[in-house]
Amino acid sequence: MTQIIANLSQISARYDALFCDLWGCLHNGVAPFPAAVTALQAFRAKGGKVILLTNAPRPKSSIVKQLDDMTVPRDAWDDVVTSGDAAQYAMLTGAVGHKVHFIGAPKDEVFFTDFAEDLQAIAAANPPITRVATKDAEGLVVTGLVDDLTETPEDYRATLLLAKNLGLPMLCANPDIIVHWGDKLLYCAGALAKEYESMGGTALYFGKPHPPIYDLARRRLQALGGAEDARILCIGDGIHTDVQGAIGESLDALFVTGGIAHDSFGADSNNPDKDLLEDWLEQAMLSPSYSIGHLR
Repeated sequence: MTQIIANLSQISARYDALFCDLWGCLHNGVAPFPAAVTALQAFRAKGGKVILLTNAPRPKSSIVKQLDDMTVPRDAWDDVVTSGDAAQYAMLTGAVGHKVHFIGAPKDEVFFTDFAEDLQAIAAANPPITRVATKDAEGLVVTGLVDDLTETPEDYRATLLLAKNLGLPMLCANPDIIVHWGDKLLYCAGALAKEYESMGGTALYFGKPHPPIYDLARRRLQALGGAEDARILCIGDGIHTDVQGAIGESLDALFVTGGIAHDSFGADSNNPDKDLLEDWLEQAMLSPSYSIGHLR
């Protein structure tokens, strides 16, 4: 059974590094959560490393800029690893071919041009990626909906059906289905991938809970001086992304109940009801080592 804790400091001494989710844990897409920032700063002040691990489909530099724009202080983290980074590696090495049809927002255009330092050599060593119409493509690259404020996966049904009939594999740069943006819920690339698979199409995933993003996070942790056998705690509010991914990697998980599933554990999001939480986790068939209302 999961252990409900009030503060990260209760368990932080057991770990050398944190793999911490962003949306729902450190910020809500609009502003940071002050208590979460303080908790990460305190962990680093005692010598711990913090890797921000996000299913955002954009490269690291884009997320760093977003964090800066939201005034998340840089002393709250050491490095950033995105689903976009892991998916870029797969795209550059031809996982869905080199002629691709792109589905994503204008803000995600950097997926094809902006590569972290450890991916630049991969880009130089492989054939260029060419963006084409669906009928001419070898595969799909999906970072999200073009306009996630107004669109739903149903708007893409015709395109996905054509791609499925052509036998195109889909590279999904963000496995998340939905995400909080302020007080709204927005569809992510994972929603399109789920729809595609329901049609009989093939989708490839690179963010949480799938191994590629954890492999990249470990490499970047070691580049910061972290030991190969570092004790890592994964923090997140996604039971089927953050928690499932941690368990799959044999890592401990801290489940933030006040995030995407906040309305499932009682009226007080700071203090999840233990019985409701245990029942919910039993239905999910996943049990994180720890749970907390909000990261603090």
